[in-house]
Amino acid sequence: MSITIQGIGVSKGIAIGKAHIIRHEPIEINEYCLPEYFIEEEIARFENALAIARQQLQRIRARISTDSVVDIATFIDTHLLMLDDSLLTRVPIDLIYEHQCNAEWALKLQCDNIVQIFDQMEDPYLSARKSDIEQVIARVQRILRGCPDTTKEPVDTDLVNAIVLADDLSPADTVLMQHHGILAFATEYGGTTSHTAILARSLGIPAIVGLRHARSYIQPNDTVIVDGGVILVDPDERSLHYYQVRKSEVKRYRAALSKIKKSPSITRDGTHITLHVNIEFPEDMLAVKRVGSSGVGLYRTEFLFMNRQKPPDEEEHFEAYNQVIEALKGGPVTIRTLDLGADKQFVDSRFHDGLLATNPALGLRAIRLCLKKPQLFKPQLRAILRASALGQVRMMIPMVCGIQEVVQVRLLIDEIRTELRNKSIKFDPQMPYGIMLEVPAIALCTDLVAPLVDFLSLGTNDLIQYTLAIDRGDEVVNYLYDPLHPAVLRLIKMSIDAAKKAGKPISICGEMAGDCRYVRLLLGLGLRSFSVNPEAFLEVKQIIINSDIKSLAPLADKMLLATSHSEMANILLRINDC
Repeated sequence: MSITIQGIGVSKGIAIGKAHIIRHEPIEINEYCLPEYFIEEEIARFENALAIARQQLQRIRARISTDSVVDIATFIDTHLLMLDDSLLTRVPIDLIYEHQCNAEWALKLQCDNIVQIFDQMEDPYLSARKSDIEQVIARVQRILRGCPDTTKEPVDTDLVNAIVLADDLSPADTVLMQHHGILAFATEYGGTTSHTAILARSLGIPAIVGLRHARSYIQPNDTVIVDGGVILVDPDERSLHYYQVRKSEVKRYRAALSKIKKSPSITRDGTHITLHVNIEFPEDMLAVKRVGSSGVGLYRTEFLFMNRQKPPDEEEHFEAYNQVIEALKGGPVTIRTLDLGADKQFVDSRFHDGLLATNPALGLRAIRLCLKKPQLFKPQLRAILRASALGQVRMMIPMVCGIQEVVQVRLLIDEIRTELRNKSIKFDPQMPYGIMLEVPAIALCTDLVAPLVDFLSLGTNDLIQYTLAIDRGDEVVNYLYDPLHPAVLRLIKMSIDAAKKAGKPISICGEMAGDCRYVRLLLGLGLRSFSVNPEAFLEVKQIIINSDIKSLAPLADKMLLATSHSEMANILLRINDC
């Protein structure tokens, strides 16, 4: 009997194949006390396990094809760096001395301590980094327990054209399995921002995470279908035929999209549209290259803060930005300053004064936090200014709600420019500085704030949320989240017109920009610059290329005057048929 299991789709695509189930038996860790004269020997055993773990990861890294090693290898390098971190190299040794215990137990104690820190907050960034730590520690534990090394030989010949189901997969596992020709994978755990999910998207491997208890219903060699966030087990002939046809259609569609990879984003009537991508991690640059984007319109920097207790220093900021700048090879990048708060909290209580806001979305977040805590903000500003000497860098400030905040940030930038000049440190004195229009108050004042900045960007996710007074993450009210609400559309149009009048470029970088239903509407409203997730890039480009702005503008004006959902739906249909 066919069954359908729902998970979280993290990499698009349809795959049909036989299930290959990987069961990692839980590693049972027991504590035992060591006589004092065995301590040094136990420490040597632990250090040897770390060395073997490094060798295993280096072997996997060596299998990555030379034409992509700079990008994909980054995922493996992350785990290699963790193996050199004192949290894993020094602290367990201290615990072995302190408790006179075996290495496995010391490593378990340290793992528990680290996980407890991450578990203090429910945040996707933190969860993803916790997964990396657990994967690295599990590798070392398997070595200490004498488990066989699967990196020397092919994991299993059954992996060819298989759909892998596992509890979780590390980036190293994913690289190995892709090397052996898997069609897709599904895991019971994991999240959308894990390195494994990012790698799956970068490699174009269909993937689902969060399929809790799926392996209870799926047997080895069952025929399964992966489609988005759904896995279909033992499909009947009709369903199998339907997905085979769909798979062929998707393949043809992607082949057609790949043909426009190098085409300019120009509408049918000759209007050039700027189209860039949004990224969250330096590793996302692999996906950026895959779709052929020449620039990054939104580089979120929260990842630098979300996997630690102490904030990153200036050099860590600088190195992360430099990675992206080098990968773009001269292309532009817009770096958004820290947008911490709301659903992304920082572990260190010094930066929220030990108090958690009753309503974090309306509390101390983003630029409010940065201006209140300059010791958090200034290292990032210095790093961005230094990075501006290396390429086309723009700085963008999130969650601005008043003109005074714009002035305060400008004063800080001028202060840091003076510091850098006095130290003869290079930077671009003309680096553009802009703000995000996410709060209705500042969107209404676009005409007032535009003369004070070099560019503006519409952050529609928060703009819609704050305009309609709903929490888009609240399942009870998120049905009210409506990008086509007249108030939202009027704010967007007002902002676009005010920016144009002031002669300042304006773009859009929220989810609305990458939603194929709204691209032509936004073009009709006057938008000429988009930044979207890599997965949506080519589809948005295709819509742009096949659009005629002269015919869209009158329909967009009618949309602004529509008074009912049915009227708006009809107008939107006409817009997308143009």
